[in-house]
Amino acid sequence: MNRLAGASSPYLLQHADNPVDWYPWGEEALERARREGKPILLSIGYSACHWCHVMAHESFEDPDTAAVMNERFVSIKVDREERPDLDRIYQNAHMLLSQRPGGWPLTVFLTPDQVPFFAGTYFPSTPRHGLPSFVDLMTRVSDFLAEHPDEIQRQNESLQQALGRIYRPAGGAIPALSVVDKGRAELAKTFDESFGGFGDAPKFPHPASLEWLAWHAARHGDAEAERMLARTLGAMAAGGIFDQVGGGFCRYSVDARWMIPHFEKMLYDNGPLLGLYA
Repeated sequence: MNRLAGASSPYLLQHADNPVDWYPWGEEALERARREGKPILLSIGYSACHWCHVMAHESFEDPDTAAVMNERFVSIKVDREERPDLDRIYQNAHMLLSQRPGGWPLTVFLTPDQVPFFAGTYFPSTPRHGLPSFVDLMTRVSDFLAEHPDEIQRQNESLQQALGRIYRPAGGAIPALSVVDKGRAELAKTFDESFGGFGDAPKFPHPASLEWLAWHAARHGDAEAERMLARTLGAMAAGGIFDQVGGGFCRYSVDARWMIPHFEKMLYDNGPLLGLYA
């Protein structure tokens, strides 16, 4: 058993018998990283997360993969349901580093002083889906940090400035209407005319975007915003992403037609969607 054996989190306890030398988030792990000059491998997930379990079985339970993790990194496991504050910080870091939305498992590589310099989500045990193997990725990331410290330092300074703007936004100015128009245009550009929703598979409900369409349609009499909203809500309610027997919406649809659900139901989706449908 590793250091997670004494955790109260069900998710951390699932990893207590991994061959990985896991630490819970805390000063012991962070101090060791600073003392030994080792980068931190931070893995964030939760107990009902499908791909978290897949990565655990493929990589974290594998002795050879664990040996690389133990040799090159200080590895930290975090339950996002226990520490949503940490999850928010590193999801934002992932978005800034990769220029795309994050998810779980969230895999973040940090310098010994806790600044994230590379991030991703699920990585397979062997190369597939256009992704490198997890072992190959760890080796390349570790080597790059050792060989290009100045480049990483410059990136870290830029990242910290960007994160600072997120958490300490400049106040006092009301955004111009052009900002609202730009947001509306971006949604229209990615709208799926055939099946509703935004973008291609996997397709997420994005209740915040739908709430904004509802506000914009009501506030500005925007018929196009109302059409996108109604088309999306109707298609979702008629599709497999909605549990036609038990009620509630699953987290996302694997396909673009809202037919094949990813079998999780999240309160942060269903709460806003309940209000929208009402």
